[in-house]
Amino acid sequence: MTEKLFTPIDLGDLTLPNRVFMSPLTRNRATDGDNLPHELHQEYYAQRAGAGLIITEATQISPEGKGYAWTPGIHSDAQVAAWKKVTDAVHRKGGHIAMQLWHVGRISHTSMQPDGQDPVAPSAIAANAKTYDGKGFVETSKPRALETEEILRLLQDYRKAAENAKKAGFDAVEIHGANGYLIDQFLRESSNRRTDQYGGSVENRTRLLKEVIEVVTSVWEPKRVGVRFGPFSNANDVSDSDPMALFSKAYSIAEEAGLGFLDIIEGQTGGPRDADDEKLAELRKHFTGVYVANNGFDRALAIKRVESGKADAIAFGRPFIGNPDLVTRLEKNAPLNESNKETWYGGGAEGYTDYPTLEEERA
Repeated sequence: MTEKLFTPIDLGDLTLPNRVFMSPLTRNRATDGDNLPHELHQEYYAQRAGAGLIITEATQISPEGKGYAWTPGIHSDAQVAAWKKVTDAVHRKGGHIAMQLWHVGRISHTSMQPDGQDPVAPSAIAANAKTYDGKGFVETSKPRALETEEILRLLQDYRKAAENAKKAGFDAVEIHGANGYLIDQFLRESSNRRTDQYGGSVENRTRLLKEVIEVVTSVWEPKRVGVRFGPFSNANDVSDSDPMALFSKAYSIAEEAGLGFLDIIEGQTGGPRDADDEKLAELRKHFTGVYVANNGFDRALAIKRVESGKADAIAFGRPFIGNPDLVTRLEKNAPLNESNKETWYGGGAEGYTDYPTLEEERA
């Protein structure tokens, strides 16, 4: 009997071959200066085309949206052309790939901003967080608050990025609404002290999310659009006094827009699976699309969650680093390669495209 985890799932009019998704993984290997993916990215993603759906590393929607060295963008023609080679490589292997659209907000440093400007955020509150500037980890810079009239420009950046992702041949897009980046900063009380229509009440703090979804779904069929949330994650120094009320509303906005999927970090980002199952189930009542669960899954838990209906698909992150053929290994219950943490961020082919498949190991 084939476990449900390894059976096809529909995402709108897309039929994905299995429910093992590849989670977005920042690897800091884009070209310096123009932030392009290149030949290594083509190989890396094509090697992992066995995933039901690959979700790319977070990709900035504009120069202002950048917060880390050597991360790719999707705002220039050169970036579109470079990503097209990546999607072509994945499609040649029969895979499906979605782009994660990213604006870091305050999780940046002036050295990575155009003309050395201050990063932008909902409010001028510095994050107690660090970013990577290419030499090491540095404290994030204090941001300036976005003016109300600047939101329109921000929405145009999201629209252009969504259009560019389509031109680059992606199958879907995921809006990054988690991990203390810009949209999450607007959602949470700790980082949003605005007094205009984007601050204060839950209705107001979810307004930017709603408007970003509206512009992205004006470009993409809604069933090909997803959002990543981390309802109980405090990554990059965000918190909220009532995450249940906040994320009930956020999930409902995704539902009303007819989105195809939510990608949910269950617990702390990259940390313990400490999310309350009952609370996760309560939030899920607000969304009827594909529910992708994420964070610290092993084979047994992934199979169990999908069989029980607590998740429709599971996104694996770190296991995909060392196991390009992760789906095959999980299906066969074969041992997994450990990945080398020293090569997670930055560098070249080592620790990126040189992990063997099961077949190669046996040969």
